[in-house]
Amino acid sequence: MLASRSLLQASRAVAPRATCVAPRTAGPAFAVGRSYAQQAAAAQSSASSPSSPSPAPAPASASSSAATRPPLALFGVDGTYASALYTAAAKSSSLDATGRALSTLADVFKRDPKLVEVLAAPTLTAADKSAIVNELTKHMGAGGSSDLIKNFLRTLADNNRLAILEGVCEKFASLMGAHRGEVQLLVTSAVVDKEILGGLIVEVAGKTIDVSVSSRIARMNKLLTDVL
Repeated sequence: MLASRSLLQASRAVAPRATCVAPRTAGPAFAVGRSYAQQAAAAQSSASSPSSPSPAPAPASASSSAATRPPLALFGVDGTYASALYTAAAKSSSLDATGRALSTLADVFKRDPKLVEVLAAPTLTAADKSAIVNELTKHMGAGGSSDLIKNFLRTLADNNRLAILEGVCEKFASLMGAHRGEVQLLVTSAVVDKEILGGLIVEVAGKTIDVSVSSRIARMNKLLTDVL
């Protein structure tokens, strides 16, 4: 069964809309939710305004801070939440497990494009969102059972941010790649772009290495033109 269909069924299975919902109390999960939101706000604030001078931390504290700091500067709301999740996972020594869980969820988005529409629906109630979070954790398998993942998804739901979940998965994957020291390459061949005629164009770390046939022909034509 498609993920979006199961999520819709889960949201429809909750209590009738006319039922009065009791006021939400600030329990442990909600407290964790606030901490995520505070991390996200702090990340946006530090990115937009210069920080004031502060005393140098102790060596052990500095080392711990560096170990939990995201290896890339990400932008956008999804990047802010991905960075906050990375820091929380690093502090709890669960980076790899969190990365695998979000990778599994990213595959769900690829298999079912309609899932984005379900998460972005403006008519979702608090009960709908709770049911959706429970369904998402099921799709994530063992990784979805961790308190970190559950609390993070609840935070997105509480802040009406479930629609950015796919972007969070993508940007968290970028953070994990940088954490592992991976380097992304973009290789273009004649199979992809027939205009290069042959050879390759490689883009890495903001640099372009052009060894295509079309570039060699262009250089030869320029050389002949300069000679004549």
